[in-house]
Amino acid sequence: MPPASPTVDTPLTRTARETKPRAKSGNTPIIQVRKLEKTYTTARGALTLFQGLTLDVKAGEMVAIVGQSGAGKSTLLHILGSLDTPTSGTVTCAGVNVGQLSPQQAAEFRNREIGYVWQFHYLLPEFTALENVAMPLLARGAGRRDALKTAANWLGEVDLADRGSHRPGELSGGEQQRVALARALVSNPRLLLADEPTGDLDGATAGRVFDLIERLHLSHGLTSILVTHNMELAARASRILRLENGRLSAMAYTSPTEARALTK
Repeated sequence: MPPASPTVDTPLTRTARETKPRAKSGNTPIIQVRKLEKTYTTARGALTLFQGLTLDVKAGEMVAIVGQSGAGKSTLLHILGSLDTPTSGTVTCAGVNVGQLSPQQAAEFRNREIGYVWQFHYLLPEFTALENVAMPLLARGAGRRDALKTAANWLGEVDLADRGSHRPGELSGGEQQRVALARALVSNPRLLLADEPTGDLDGATAGRVFDLIERLHLSHGLTSILVTHNMELAARASRILRLENGRLSAMAYTSPTEARALTK
């Protein structure tokens, strides 16, 4: 039986040059998770990551998710971004019940509504930085000239306007991650999901990349969810949520030092 048609607040067929209105913080949550459960079957039996997990994220928020390795932080991002499906419960992102999307609908949804940044940049080594940034637009059928023009603008946004002709192997680690950030945002998504976006970088470079994420979050009206083990960076988010025993809980803190202590 085909999946039910998704409920959306805007069509999934917008063109590459159309932009999306940004809801102001304080409106209806752009992400709503209710009674989420995720269970995997393993050789040792069922492994349950989430047990009735609930989450609301308002438009314009930057939320950091922390927790021990193996707690399910990356899996949660995958479910929020329609890369994985829940065992039960509902997940609504940008007006879409992502659990009801067909694979094709999920791909279209991700291309338009979500920008991903991972710990590793996953740039295609045989293409230039400019071409890598343009890939999401080309994938949705944009003309090559328009896609490259938009990609060039985004390389400027991440302070790499002069590096567009360089291939990933010719860039530093920080530059590679900035290209990955430009690629994540070139489609003008509402949501930015970042899984340890500074995890492979030294402290100084990580700080500069996070400064850039913060700037783009504000200037483009994004809603951002970041998974990180870096409490100094997490403390700069609107709030910190700790994932433990399958549930999220808010962390109250007054400084990065106090936030670090709360995770031990």
